[in-house]
Amino acid sequence: MKSFEELVAEGAAVPLEGWDFSWFEGRATEERPPWGYASLIAAKLAAVSSALDLQTGGGEVTASAPVLPPLLAATESWPPNAAVAARNLPFVVRAPDGGPLPFRTGVFDLVISRHPVVTPWQEVARVLKPGGTYFSQQIGAGTNRELTDFMMGPQVVGEERGTAAARAAAEAAGLEVVRLEPVSLRVAFFDVGAVVHFLRKVLWTVPGFTVEAYRDRLLDMHAHIQEHGEFVCTSTRFLVEARKGRRGPV
Repeated sequence: MKSFEELVAEGAAVPLEGWDFSWFEGRATEERPPWGYASLIAAKLAAVSSALDLQTGGGEVTASAPVLPPLLAATESWPPNAAVAARNLPFVVRAPDGGPLPFRTGVFDLVISRHPVVTPWQEVARVLKPGGTYFSQQIGAGTNRELTDFMMGPQVVGEERGTAAARAAAEAAGLEVVRLEPVSLRVAFFDVGAVVHFLRKVLWTVPGFTVEAYRDRLLDMHAHIQEHGEFVCTSTRFLVEARKGRRGPV
């Protein structure tokens, strides 16, 4: 059995580029949403002539689609991820997560986004063609709150990432929400190294996380996992699909 120091060092050494979670195999598990996001967007990408992938990460999910549209663009704000995405997708541009988007109005049949930091709804509506669709798997309110609370103490869960807020923002941008489906999923960490890597990679779970600042809590996490075999928390996701009217927003 590896020591606390060895596990923490392993978690701290893993590169953060891209959005590939294969390193966690055998060290953590996350239940997958029932809808199969990758399969859904693959079907949608095959059916359109133009698409935009917002906040693509390393572009891995979109690149896995068997058929890509003739016009496919992607945005990414973090330079290391943008470099990875540029190897996976044909056209990637640096753009701020909250917009503005560097594209003309009414260019895309489809805009997709997996786990966006923020959704620039007004910009999404602007770049969609009339009749176009926004399709996204999003992180819901209070995701992994048990992990956040363990590391930071009890935190207030805001509703900014809730489904009601997403619907209101989409409708305010002139889009019609045609699907809004939430789900709660089991997450389990089997060693403290996996926790360290996760908190380094998924920054919003514990804002400002460093091993040094949270060493005492990591020691407690190590003890918890040794006693119980795992640390369990709950992630929340929701699928949202919104359409632009044939005449565009009023």
